Amino acid sequence: MRIIQAKTIAHMVAKLCRAANYSIGEDVLQALKKARRKETSPIGRELLDQIIKNHRIARSEKLPICQDCGYAVVFLDIGSETQIRGDIYDAINQGVREGYIQGYLRKSIIADPLKGGNTEDNTPAIIHIGIIPGTRLKITVAPKGGGSENMSGIKMLTPGEGIAGIKNFVIDQVIKAGANPCPPVIVGVGIGGNFEYAPYLAKKALLRRIGERHPDPFYARLEKELLRTINRSGIGPMGLGGRTTALDVFIEQYPRHLATLPVAVNLNCHVARHKTAVI
Repeated sequence: MRIIQAKTIAHMVAKLCRAANYSIGEDVLQALKKARRKETSPIGRELLDQIIKNHRIARSEKLPICQDCGYAVVFLDIGSETQIRGDIYDAINQGVREGYIQGYLRKSIIADPLKGGNTEDNTPAIIHIGIIPGTRLKITVAPKGGGSENMSGIKMLTPGEGIAGIKNFVIDQVIKAGANPCPPVIVGVGIGGNFEYAPYLAKKALLRRIGERHPDPFYARLEKELLRTINRSGIGPMGLGGRTTALDVFIEQYPRHLATLPVAVNLNCHVARHKTAVI
């Protein structure tokens, strides 16, 4: 049995909060550069140039890529042969607290959804915990901005609506979002499960690397088809026209009840913040 102190988790979460807000993944940066080479719209090319420049400055100067530093969403995969010494939820929130205060990141969390009041440290985090084999502990911090999150959606399709219904909902959701989620976006799609699980799948899908296809060829083809269709919409970078509306589409699926076909869409802006560490 491997023992990990809760304070080790807190330290790592703080580090990941800062890193996720200062520096996008290399996969996203390369995808933006590739999109710039293929973009046919002059305005679209100029906007992609500005986006890439902004990312470079944020990374080199250790400044937030975007003024909205997001709601801290934390995915924790704990090895079944690992014991955490201390309160894991307290540790994660302590890490978020330290990361956002020490990193000079905007605090955006309202203590009560209707009565208001800023928590002033960006806690509490949204925490998802899973169990995996072995002794590893994997932490992913994915700060989620409000603009892209507002463009999320779920629909309880009837099974008879099938693939056509899924395609129509995903594409309509992106087109309806327009410029609001700061395209080019990354589109996370959750299919199956139930009402609460499909959105989780959609959000988890956003953690994949750009270009990483679903292991099932059926869903891999569907991802590529949706990406092509979305990029024909003409929304373009920042909604001002062009062929680069999305950098990728990722699907996660799960078994469903025979009477339901849930589908959820969660969009990431071009910042696509997430960082992972393994302890």
